[in-house]
Amino acid sequence: MSTVALEVKDVVKSFMLDGAPIYAVDKVSFSVQQGEFVALVGPSGSGKTTMLSILAALLSPSSGQILIDGQDLAGMSERQRVVLRREKIGFTFQSNNLIPFLSAQENVELMLRLNGKLGHGDRIRAAELLSRLGLSDRLGNLPAQMSGGQQQRVAIARALIHNPTLVLADEPTASLDTERAYQVVQTFAALIHENNRAGIMVTHDLRMVQYVDRVLKMQDGKLVRIYDKKKDILALAKGE
Repeated sequence: MSTVALEVKDVVKSFMLDGAPIYAVDKVSFSVQQGEFVALVGPSGSGKTTMLSILAALLSPSSGQILIDGQDLAGMSERQRVVLRREKIGFTFQSNNLIPFLSAQENVELMLRLNGKLGHGDRIRAAELLSRLGLSDRLGNLPAQMSGGQQQRVAIARALIHNPTLVLADEPTASLDTERAYQVVQTFAALIHENNRAGIMVTHDLRMVQYVDRVLKMQDGKLVRIYDKKKDILALAKGE
């Protein structure tokens, strides 16, 4: 029986502009199970990136609840949120944010080191994960010695290595060519399913949604449609 890893309840994020509220996220509710990979899609300005930042505990909602493993972010101190981000959330940004003086493998191991959990077996697992993402010959390379696509794959490995409850990816294929993008998202999906993690990917490339279990579509800050049947997801991926 699947367990709810993430629960979003009536989340609102508003900003004031010229004395009037602007709703970037407007009463959004959904949940994600362990072992489920979800795509968050929508036009530019739909609120999907703001929603992802809230899920990553980088931005506080104006109201509503975010529960990760049953823990409510709203009731946490900033220190508690930092610990939760480090232990329970994996995040890949559009800009990969790799440490320039660390090798590919050292960048991946960093999350384990921060959590005090880096042992010999973990180093082997980091190397294996990078190899699975097509980087077996780049383990010792610094970011400056890798292409943008290679750096992005290192960032994906770093987001997965500490077995977080929730894995978040913001446009993970933005710097990849089409063939590599398909390979990376397919591997990303497989790792989420195999390791029983909850994954959410924000993407503008609807071709990539063929690898997810559900698609959540946002528009004007609202969740306007959920695609949860495989035939509907495949039709969306084909542009039908």
